[in-house]
Amino acid sequence: MKRLLFIVLAACLSVQMMAQPARRRTQAKEEEKKETVSSVALSERAKIQYNAAIAVPEEVVWKRDVYRTLDLEKDQNAVLYYPVEPIGEQMNLFTLLFKLLLNDEIPAYEYRLDGTEQLTTDNKVKVQDVLDRFGVLYEEKDGKFTVEDSDIPSSEVLSYYIKESSYYDQRTATYQTRVTALCPVLHRDDGFSEQATKYPMFWVNYDEISNYLGRMPVMTSNYNNVSNMSINDFFVTHRYKGDIYKTTNLRNLTLAQYCNNDSSAVSKEQERIEGELQTFERNLWAAPVKEEPVDTTAVAVDTKEKKSKKSSRLERRASSDENKKVEKKKESSASSPAAPRVSVRRQRR
Repeated sequence: MKRLLFIVLAACLSVQMMAQPARRRTQAKEEEKKETVSSVALSERAKIQYNAAIAVPEEVVWKRDVYRTLDLEKDQNAVLYYPVEPIGEQMNLFTLLFKLLLNDEIPAYEYRLDGTEQLTTDNKVKVQDVLDRFGVLYEEKDGKFTVEDSDIPSSEVLSYYIKESSYYDQRTATYQTRVTALCPVLHRDDGFSEQATKYPMFWVNYDEISNYLGRMPVMTSNYNNVSNMSINDFFVTHRYKGDIYKTTNLRNLTLAQYCNNDSSAVSKEQERIEGELQTFERNLWAAPVKEEPVDTTAVAVDTKEKKSKKSSRLERRASSDENKKVEKKKESSASSPAAPRVSVRRQRR
């Protein structure tokens, strides 16, 4: 009987000892989850500062979407083009997007004939369709595609189409402008024209690639060769230079379509749209009106003229007072009776 009680007591103690480590492990996991959530979660200030990590809110009081074309042959956008072939872990934007697409890490969406983007599941494109359509050499093995670095057409991608959204968020009282979609454009000589033909390849959602762009450092200066900025920073801080070629409008027309392909009219329309965006942001914060500089020479001349006019006015007033006094004396002498004549006779002695 004692042996049975001893066995039961030992079993209870072992169960209790086993339960404590399990409970500790559960508590440790919960604490790790809390720490992970707290480290990943961003404050409102951080979300505003690093706005590439969040999507454009659906409920905003004002929003304007514009489409720009980025010419990679311009110095402002050259960081997206070089290096043409990967150097170690460093590569240009298209090589990064192409490899992510090849490894099925990001989706790509169809470029529609009207130039708009539909970032939905129904408009996803297959990797093989992209490779076949643009004549990229590849090898397929077990359903995976392999492309050599020299066969990636990164040297022919000389421009990008980007969609840029400017909006006012009433919840945070902030005005922001951010890139929402990217489209690499292939420039290929087809032999039928002197200029290369542009082939838009596919759209990518910026929110789905921003984390990858944040890991790719780039060099942004010819004088400082340190890669102190990522591609994501380049887009978030608006270091790029792009011309507007379309806005979201009711008729879904590009600037060239409703300007009748008139280059001067297109340039004026681009300036007008840029002015509207700047004016809206300036009026949003009720910026004070700048006072025009005062011309000191004009003020000095005006002051001198005022002094001369005042002195001449005083002189006229003084002369008129003197005239009045003289007239009064004459009137008083004319109105007074004549003094009696006094005759003096000499007495004879």
